[in-house]
Amino acid sequence: MRLLHAGVDTTVIALWLGHESVQTTQTYLHADLTLKEQALNRTTPLNSPPGRYQPPDQLLAFLESL
Repeated sequence: MRLLHAGVDTTVIALWLGHESVQTTQTYLHADLTLKEQALNRTTPLNSPPGRYQPPDQLLAFLESL
């Protein structure tokens, strides 16, 4: 993950890890939550408030009671 964040190409990472195919390395891209969050931040609607969703206390209490 650190290599991905540093901008190292996935083909280089695949070679270092000894993967037979670059497709195998794609698994790491799907597992990286930081990359997913960055992608979601790019799709934020123009009129929405900035920041992450904060669930109301009632919802948290309900979920904790499950």
